[in-house]
Amino acid sequence: MKRINRILAVTSFLILIFNLTVTSAQDLVILHTNDTHSNIESLVSGRNKGYGGVQRRANYIDSVRKMHPDVLLLDAGDYNQGTPYYTLFRGEVEVKLNNAMGYDVISLGNHEFDNGVQELAERLKKAEYTTVCANYNFKNTPLEGLVKPYTIINKGGKKIGILGLLLDLDGYVNRKNRENLIFRKPVETANKIARILRQREKCDLVIALTHIGFDADNERQLSDQTLAKYSKNIDIIIGGHSHTFLEKPVVIKNRHGKGVIVNQAGTAGVFVGRLDINF
Repeated sequence: MKRINRILAVTSFLILIFNLTVTSAQDLVILHTNDTHSNIESLVSGRNKGYGGVQRRANYIDSVRKMHPDVLLLDAGDYNQGTPYYTLFRGEVEVKLNNAMGYDVISLGNHEFDNGVQELAERLKKAEYTTVCANYNFKNTPLEGLVKPYTIINKGGKKIGILGLLLDLDGYVNRKNRENLIFRKPVETANKIARILRQREKCDLVIALTHIGFDADNERQLSDQTLAKYSKNIDIIIGGHSHTFLEKPVVIKNRHGKGVIVNQAGTAGVFVGRLDINF
């Protein structure tokens, strides 16, 4: 695996602990980011000046991997757009860096479509990670076969099912840049896929990797909290889009009264979210 040069700075991160009780003990560490928005270098101004940037993130990820044999690295979208790196290199740098850091699964954000479906497809052909989005039909588009509704990762002898969700791109992405994409209802789609992962695929853990936003104006509007409330078979929701900095996870009861962990790690790579799971 390609390595990024390490620097001595210590990455700030969120440590979130989630304990699942099953028949045997097995540790898993989930690291996650969202809305990094092409912040390849550390921030040069604002409250988080000096934080963020790929080198700091890579340094922290590398240090965790040296301590834990089973690390799952996820991103909840919008890794594109926001600095001259994207303007000049049109997203190719971000994909190469995601490869170098060893991301396992990344969900699509709305800004991944800023240069159109064809350019996104060309970038994703170079990705060494799996890109997920379940609530869009990509048939007869350049993204067909490149974006999966879900994937299953085996870590530490456990099966982890990961599905992707994306908000309605209408109003966020120019129509010509999302031509022929068909939007599906996110909550219904998520529950359908989660049932497949839990019952047919026998996954030990089901994660929704979303780019729909943490909160909403009302409980009927799409958000991670709404998804959690009306979900079935989903254990964890790792979200993006709203740039929400959570210092601790939110636990929301689903349709069956079971708690769903909801988390988001801000923006610009300032934080790396972390969930320590003990099976």
